Amino acid sequence: MAADDAPRFEPRDAGRDVVVVGASAGGVEALQTLLRDLPADLPAAVLVVLHLSAAGESVLARILDRVTPLYCAPAADGELLRHGRVYVAPPGTHLLVEPDRVRLSYGPRENGHRPAVDPLFRSAADVFDGRVCGIVLTGTRDDGTAGLAHVKRRGGYALVQAPEDAAYPGMPSSAIGAVVVDEVLPVADLGAALETAVRGSAAAGTSADAPAVALPDASLDGPPGLTELVCPECGGAITERHDNGIRSFTCHVGHRYGPHSFVAEQADQVEAALWSAVRSLEDRGKLMRRMATVAEEGGRPHSALQFVERAEQADAHVKILRETLEHSPVLERDWPPEDPT
Repeated sequence: MAADDAPRFEPRDAGRDVVVVGASAGGVEALQTLLRDLPADLPAAVLVVLHLSAAGESVLARILDRVTPLYCAPAADGELLRHGRVYVAPPGTHLLVEPDRVRLSYGPRENGHRPAVDPLFRSAADVFDGRVCGIVLTGTRDDGTAGLAHVKRRGGYALVQAPEDAAYPGMPSSAIGAVVVDEVLPVADLGAALETAVRGSAAAGTSADAPAVALPDASLDGPPGLTELVCPECGGAITERHDNGIRSFTCHVGHRYGPHSFVAEQADQVEAALWSAVRSLEDRGKLMRRMATVAEEGGRPHSALQFVERAEQADAHVKILRETLEHSPVLERDWPPEDPT
């Protein structure tokens, strides 16, 4: 479908006409399957976030456009929302929505990503309440969980790919474990469920009409509290929050993490520090041996022996650190806590 043929986005009194989709690893294939069978006259705007590297140009929109009758293109800042159109988040920017248009933001990364799923889901739920249908697809860690909880809290509809059907079950499992979702289906069946929700059969109208049973457990909600933790990205102080029954960690500049993502980002920080220590200790060993040679040539055997001993100490520490890096489960990125919230 050509861009100019896509119907203009118009407010509706009922139904789900704003669809937000999040995916990570394995997401290209899942998105193709989801969008393939959707009709060209789908009365909804579809917004897609796939975790992408900020380097280079993404061809995701072109890949999806070849398999779906919907018009699919990278989102442009300020572009009007239209029914029957798929807006794909470009690399390096968060995709957000306003009442009649999309916005691109270079704001802080969330869960280690920009674009991230949670900002899109929160933005859509804040603007459109119960008109939102949120979909979490394959991926690792927990991006999308907090956003989907917010969609539910505002009366929206929640669909999740069945973890056993996902190439990477982390994101679906996290969402299912923390949010009372409406349907969990293989991705091949999500398109039909989405069309049903959009056309009104599963619509609840606005947040005021949403059944209480569909809301996340907010018993943990409360004021944010400052922790002794620091942000893995910028080193800023971390505040722990509980929103919609979901725990999150946010620094003062806005980097935000779910629990699993925070564990993973901390692991990356620890690994970087340990490899830096390995490099420094290897350099120290080389320097000590060089100083030992200089001392030996200068007729100072006692000093030479001390330098050799220090070099051997550095070698021993390098061995310990390398064994830790190569074998320690403490550095597993996707090591989940027992409680996914």
